[in-house]
Amino acid sequence: MEKFEKLGLSKGLLEVLNEFGFKEPSEIQEKAIPLALAGRDIIGGSATGSGKTLVFASPIIENLKSNNGVQALILTPTRELAEQVTKMIRKFSNKKELNVLAIYGGVDINQQIRKIPNTDIVVGTPGRILDHLNKRTLSLRAVKFLVLDEADRMFDMGFYRDVERILSQCPRERQTMMFSATISNNIDHLAKKYTKNPVEISVNSYVDHSKLKQTYYDVPAYDKFSLLVHLLKKDQTNLSMVFCQTRRNVDFIANNLKKVGINSKAIHGGLPQNKRIKILEEFHQKKISVLICTDVAARGLDIKGVSHIYNYDLPSTSEDYIHRIGRTARAGKEGKAISILSNKDYENFRNISRDESLTITPEELPEFKIISLQTDFRENRDNRFGGRGRQENKKNFSGRRNSGRNVQSIRRR
Repeated sequence: MEKFEKLGLSKGLLEVLNEFGFKEPSEIQEKAIPLALAGRDIIGGSATGSGKTLVFASPIIENLKSNNGVQALILTPTRELAEQVTKMIRKFSNKKELNVLAIYGGVDINQQIRKIPNTDIVVGTPGRILDHLNKRTLSLRAVKFLVLDEADRMFDMGFYRDVERILSQCPRERQTMMFSATISNNIDHLAKKYTKNPVEISVNSYVDHSKLKQTYYDVPAYDKFSLLVHLLKKDQTNLSMVFCQTRRNVDFIANNLKKVGINSKAIHGGLPQNKRIKILEEFHQKKISVLICTDVAARGLDIKGVSHIYNYDLPSTSEDYIHRIGRTARAGKEGKAISILSNKDYENFRNISRDESLTITPEELPEFKIISLQTDFRENRDNRFGGRGRQENKKNFSGRRNSGRNVQSIRRR
């Protein structure tokens, strides 16, 4: 704990960190905590899992006194991240008994209204925070600390104007901290408008790229699921995450994985919030080994022990791809990111491959058993894939296909 002591943290907070097994600060903590405690505004370039929650929680916990109204506001892009940040701040502040409340949509707003008067720290999503401001059930006049967590994702999700409206209702005299994996033009503009002489801090990726292997398979669309099943059963991983672009694909993958005996569950924005929280807790506790998710549902989640990331659908940008693969190969552990490509993924793969920081190598297709899929999706799949899916699926064979031939030609264009 000696290194934490040198950062200027109080005895009470140091005791809490020791109780929870913190040994030494991460890079972002070492660089930013002394500045945060000194009251400086901060623009932090730091990815999920780097330890930034403790950075912005430290000055809040050290300086706030309970029952003086809402004095700190932390904005997050998703409900899951709001819950995660809330839990962490409650842990860090258990010596001071500060009241922390998560505010987001999809749950009873009246219950939130009843709790707000006794709340010191609000962690919430922009949409629901605006709902409360419009109803005048939340006042930001006493806010001393304002935090934007995963700011880039908030803006990607279309929350820029909402965030500006919220910031305009906060007092001018406050400490502002913004954290983002990438510093975009929107973040730069917001920082110039709403911060005072901010210190910009960037840290190396928490992901150890020397221990992260990135590969892809090029496979006909109607064999994608069968290959995924083969890989999941072969790897026998502790925890795996499978990313899809749509809720429909998430549900399709989850339902069919259950039928072949793979312990998995789906998570996306269409599920009730209490169910989403329960699924995440089960994944954290390793009661389920495979989590199938959309980017929105999984954004910002810090889940330890994920060894494999599967891209069942490729994202459209290298930034989103990097966010996905950043959930493995952490803290010196090895990880693998596997993309399963078909013809509809080629354009996205070409966009991702333009990022020279990424090295994604082709893998030869193994022999794998063709899985018979549920009827309702197969009929829809035949329409999407020109009728080829049903014809091929009837063969029920194992075979080798081309390995990366189509994708390699795309990468050279």
